[in-house]
Amino acid sequence: MTDLPPEIIERLKDFLDEDIRTGDLTTSILGTHDGKGVGTFYAKSKSVLAGIKEAAAIAEIMGLESEVLVSEGSWVDKKQPVLRVMGKASIILQIERVCLNIIMRMSGAATKTHNMLKLARKGNPKVRVAATRKTTPGFRFFEKRAVQVGGGDPHRYALDDMILIKNNHISVIGSAEEAVKAARERVSFTKKVSCEVRDIDECIAAVEAGADIILLDNFSPDEVAKAHKKLNEMGLRDRIILEASGGIDESSVEDYAKNGADVLSSGALTHSYIASDFNMLLELTEK
Repeated sequence: MTDLPPEIIERLKDFLDEDIRTGDLTTSILGTHDGKGVGTFYAKSKSVLAGIKEAAAIAEIMGLESEVLVSEGSWVDKKQPVLRVMGKASIILQIERVCLNIIMRMSGAATKTHNMLKLARKGNPKVRVAATRKTTPGFRFFEKRAVQVGGGDPHRYALDDMILIKNNHISVIGSAEEAVKAARERVSFTKKVSCEVRDIDECIAAVEAGADIILLDNFSPDEVAKAHKKLNEMGLRDRIILEASGGIDESSVEDYAKNGADVLSSGALTHSYIASDFNMLLELTEK
């Protein structure tokens, strides 16, 4: 049985409904709906495997059996089998594309995360690489989970996870200091308060006002290093988590990591990954 949340099972059912609608016209016309078979999913490119849990859940939803051949988070090579589904051949054909879409996209995001984390940890072995909310509408859970499979941090899932004061909030409130103080007065002690800042002065003001996390958005690696150094000199660095974001990708992630940031948040993990290549081959076992 799957351990995916009930709401995600419903989302998978929606994906199936979108693709199948009233039925598989090709399979019914060809009369291939009575036999039983085995559908084997294969990698067609080297990647970090993700999405197998979802594909196995889809098989279960549709009354098929499944056998996971490779653990998620493992590297897979071209032509390597990763999952088998067994049962009615027509049902296997119905779920093929939905399963492949999920595996390909999630494996692509996991692979990108793994590669960026590897580069980042050359600069700082303890740094975290985190996702953002720049996700595909309707696919956030899957992209966020793929980031975790690849070794990354999912960051906040939705707006109610934490206080994250952005520049537009500061513009409305008046200053970073006022915004942080207002958040501290009104929110439960169980919620962290993060504040985006535009320069080092604003950074210091937000820390002194009680922010838990400082988000250095669109700072260059050198500017991150300067903020890190200034906070150290003032004895404030150990009070906060220093997060950098804004255009961070494979070309810059190592530089950011070695310049003092604790967390590197990158929208590229979920909006600029390249889907890995997989296919499925069906073999009839009983006509």
